[in-house]
Amino acid sequence: MQARREAEIVRVLRAGGPATVEDLARTLSVSASTVRRDLARLDARGTLQRVRGGAAITAGAEDADRDLPFERVVEHDVADKRAVGARAAAMVRDGEVVLLDIGTTVVQLARELVGRPVTVITSSLAVLDVLRADPAVELIMLGGVLRPAYLSLVGLLTETALGQVRADVAFLGTSGVRTGGEVLDSTRVEVQVKRSMIAAADRCVLLADRHKFPGSGGLKVCDLSDLSALVTNQGLPEAMVTTCRQAGIEVVYA
Repeated sequence: MQARREAEIVRVLRAGGPATVEDLARTLSVSASTVRRDLARLDARGTLQRVRGGAAITAGAEDADRDLPFERVVEHDVADKRAVGARAAAMVRDGEVVLLDIGTTVVQLARELVGRPVTVITSSLAVLDVLRADPAVELIMLGGVLRPAYLSLVGLLTETALGQVRADVAFLGTSGVRTGGEVLDSTRVEVQVKRSMIAAADRCVLLADRHKFPGSGGLKVCDLSDLSALVTNQGLPEAMVTTCRQAGIEVVYA
């Protein structure tokens, strides 16, 4: 619960700017004293800055979720992620070669592919855990340097391996999508892997639950116009709908 609250506090501050303790307490449905303790921990980590009566995001601060191990991040917004994953799985045809990025929403998609006659290529050890015992799925793991906290493989070996494969469709995760159409990530080593995945697939689909607008992250992966489709929850902000229309990207609602 503490991890969820801290992540939600960061989302609220990134989306709306500085907020008072009382506003945050109402948003999270917790006491003001609980919020103060959460703010103290986030301030100590440098994720945000305490100001009189509330808090604000520190300029250039890292995404709070980067400090959390995968098994804790995966607990956030489960229903929204599950819905997006299920809808994305319906876009996969039997016999296709599917490239799966890292990320907790992508893992929900992997669970929906259990029992499907497809080939899955991935750099995610979490996807490996889901599909490794499934006789219907041909699973290909990319090599690379292990990021233990996020169960991913990155680096030159990963990027080189992606240059040797071709997928029918790639499903990408993201830490945030800006109104201008920029798809973001919060970790430098993952950005180049994502770009290599885009280059290795005939079509690319972005998985972004409703909390990813605007989400977080300071590193640009690509523009929405570089992708084929966006799978998200109902209620996409109107400005984002306009951006998607201008980018020529299909929006698929879970």
